[in-house]
Amino acid sequence: MLIRNLVMFCALLLLPHVLFAGVVTTDGDDVVVNIKGPIEIKTSDGLYSAKLGGNIQWDYNYAELNGVADEDDFNIRRARLYLSGNVKDWSYKVQFNVGNGNGGTHEDLYIRYNGWGKQAVVTIGNQKEPFGLEHLESSKGISYLERSAVTEAYVPGRQEGILFSGQRGDITYALGIFEDDAANDGTAVTGRVTYAPINSADQVLHFGVAHSNRAANVEITGLEVAYGKGPYHIQSEFISSEENNVNREGLYVQAGWIITGETRPYKNGIFKRVKPGNSSGAWELVVRYEDGDGAYSDEELGSTDATSYGIGVNYYLNNFIRIGATFTDAKDNITDDDGSEFRARLQIAL
Repeated sequence: MLIRNLVMFCALLLLPHVLFAGVVTTDGDDVVVNIKGPIEIKTSDGLYSAKLGGNIQWDYNYAELNGVADEDDFNIRRARLYLSGNVKDWSYKVQFNVGNGNGGTHEDLYIRYNGWGKQAVVTIGNQKEPFGLEHLESSKGISYLERSAVTEAYVPGRQEGILFSGQRGDITYALGIFEDDAANDGTAVTGRVTYAPINSADQVLHFGVAHSNRAANVEITGLEVAYGKGPYHIQSEFISSEENNVNREGLYVQAGWIITGETRPYKNGIFKRVKPGNSSGAWELVVRYEDGDGAYSDEELGSTDATSYGIGVNYYLNNFIRIGATFTDAKDNITDDDGSEFRARLQIAL
C-alpha cells in the first residue's frame, strides 16, 4: 500500500510537467526524456524538469561483543525513493526512506530558490544541516559502508529550517536556522565554510570548518581536511561537543586507493560517488582509524570512548551498482570490551 501510494504521488507530481511541456515527440525539441539512470523529463530549454529515482542498499551484518555473536542477519539498510526537479528559478526535492523499518519516513522535503546563481541559494524545508564532510556526502558514495562513530554521535541530521548557501570560486559557505528536535521548541544555528586551494581534475586539497549552536546549551565544532591525487584519497575530521560544560571529542582518519585508476570526484565542498572508467568496473580499497568519544553501536559498544580500526573493499560494476564489504574492530577505552563488525552490501542507486 505504501509503495503504491508513493508511486501515485510521484505520478501526480509529474503530470503537470508533461501537460505544460508542449508536444511530446521522440525526436522533437519540446521535451527530452532520459531513462539512463533516474527517469528524467525536461523541456529542451531546461526551464522545467522532473526526475524520479532512488536507491536500495541490502546488507549482511555480523557483529560480536567480546567474542560472542550479537548480530547475524540480512536487512534492507536503506530503500529510498525521490522526486526532484525545477520550475524556472525554483527547484524541489521530495525523498522517502521506506527501508530499515522506517515505514515511509520523509527525509528531504524542500523548496529551493536558485535565481541569484551559485553564489546565493536559499533552501526552505526538511534538509541536512550543513555540518561535516562525511555527513554531507551521500550514503550512496561514501567509501566506507557506514559513517564514523564521531559523525554518528555528534553531527546534526536532517531538520526543518531555512538555509543560505553558495559557492564563489573554490570557497563554499552555508548558514541556516533549524528546529532542534532534541529540545522542546528549541532552535539551532549551523554553519559551514570550505576552501579548496588546490582543485583540479586529478588533485584536490580541502579544508573545512563547521559550528552548530543548539538549544539546551549544546555547541558542536568540526574541523575537516582532505586530499586527493589521482586514485588516492584521504580525509579526516575532528569533532568536539560541549554540553552544560561537559566536553567530548573524537576523530577519524580514512584513506582509500582506487586500484583501477579512477579519481574520486569532488564538487561544492564534498566528495561524490566513484564512477568506473570502463566497462570492467572499478575497485577501491579503504582503511579507517577512529578514536575518542563516539557512537560505536555498529561494533556493539554503544556510546563510549573507544578506538577502532577498519578495512574495506568496493567494486563499482557501473555507475549505478556497487558491491562492498567492511570489517571494523573496536576496543572500549573505559571498559576494555572488544567489539567488531563485518558488513557486506549490494547497492543500486539511480
